[in-house]
Amino acid sequence: MAQRGYSAPAQNQIRTPRATEYAAFAQITARMTRAQSGGPDGFPELAAALHENRKLWRLLALDVADTRNALPNDLRARLFFLYEFTDQHSSKVLERRADAAPLIEINTAIMRGLS
Repeated sequence: MAQRGYSAPAQNQIRTPRATEYAAFAQITARMTRAQSGGPDGFPELAAALHENRKLWRLLALDVADTRNALPNDLRARLFFLYEFTDQHSSKVLERRADAAPLIEINTAIMRGLS
């Protein structure tokens, strides 16, 4: 079994950081989309997906706030603004005062930028 693991490198490819970010956004965005389309019955799943989305955006915000981050300052500032919007809008969705469509759109735009 161990030998198979070493002889099948295509199955054990290492993702680039960009691909890892894309995969995280894709997974969470798919969960939010599924839950949003589930109507009121999908709300528990939506709440869980929003929690994961907030965690992802919080990590991204911490990264772009770091002065050692190599991204241009303008891009870092815009990404931090999106984190703040995502956090605030998620609260509105959880209070059932808004829907998740803007969050899904933002994540989709980020995924386009990463691809």
